Amino acid sequence: MTSMEAYATVRTGTFAERLAAAAGLVLALVLLHLPVRKKARFRYTVRGARLARRIGRRELDAARAEALVGAARHTARLWPGRAACMETSLGAVLAAALLGQRLNWCLGARSSPPPVEYHAWADLTEHGPVGEYTAGGWHHRAALTI
Repeated sequence: MTSMEAYATVRTGTFAERLAAAAGLVLALVLLHLPVRKKARFRYTVRGARLARRIGRRELDAARAEALVGAARHTARLWPGRAACMETSLGAVLAAALLGQRLNWCLGARSSPPPVEYHAWADLTEHGPVGEYTAGGWHHRAALTI
């Protein structure tokens, strides 16, 4: 994730979406920083994402998903610690669940002309990665989709 993507300066979405994005980001940070072993922490995070997927009744439309991901990235600017692709994408997925909607959470790699880098992103089944730069040869390869 580039610094442009990670630290969006434009506030997007409705008040409810921004509030859900803040709550989703807090939940994501709690899940990703639980004081347990790393394997157990990842297991709890995946369970939380799967629960969020079951809570969401229907998938978001593309414009609303973009606004929710943008709101999660904008909210992440207020966090003094690390809030990069994994935290913001999981926060957006959890925020969608809080609104009764559904987003997919993907973990994998993003490749372009070298280098290949690990990446996490929110995804819509029919539209692909949400809020990601996909022009110019960028390809997203998911290793795990929830």
